[in-house]
Amino acid sequence: MLSLREQFGPIDIYLFDQLLRGRIAPGMRIVDAGCGAGRNLVYFLREGYEVYGVDANAPAVEDARRLAATLAPSPQPGNFRVEAIEAMSLPDAFADVVISSAVLHFASDDDDFRAMLFGSWRVLKPGGLLFCRLASNIGMEQRMQRVAGRRYRLPDGSDRYLVDAELLVKLTEELGGRLADPLKTTVVQDQRCMTTWVLWKNTSG
Repeated sequence: MLSLREQFGPIDIYLFDQLLRGRIAPGMRIVDAGCGAGRNLVYFLREGYEVYGVDANAPAVEDARRLAATLAPSPQPGNFRVEAIEAMSLPDAFADVVISSAVLHFASDDDDFRAMLFGSWRVLKPGGLLFCRLASNIGMEQRMQRVAGRRYRLPDGSDRYLVDAELLVKLTEELGGRLADPLKTTVVQDQRCMTTWVLWKNTSG
């Protein structure tokens, strides 16, 4: 019998929550936009979901391919691509679920952020789900030191592009989506804030 670690890997706990709530069901096509080595894909690969991963880091994509070869009943190495998120070669309205976990806060500026976000949104089907985890200033607004624009130095010493609740609500409307859950932010004491932003893509309008 598989342990939980073997079955789910180091999956983001908030993505696991979406699974538990039945929002990501067998038969769905999943795109991990910024997949890295595939840390969030262990369960989906093992259970035979149609999984695609995109990342600009070639060694990480190779690791994801090896993971898929080990776990997937019918691995498709071509499903894992070395590409920029904003320029994915996947068709429009391709995926039932798009995962963007700890990716968007690496944007260099507003244009870069929007390109990555809208590139991820483009491949999502109407009625599909975008799961996004990203750094924010929510709950620690006074601890962030502005570098330039929305780039800030966090208390942990890293530099990140930070969103706030007002921006995420505005972007939800601009994208043509609706919040699947209220915004949820984890404040890591003296380090950072991570916000979970989950959207349904409207089917019309």
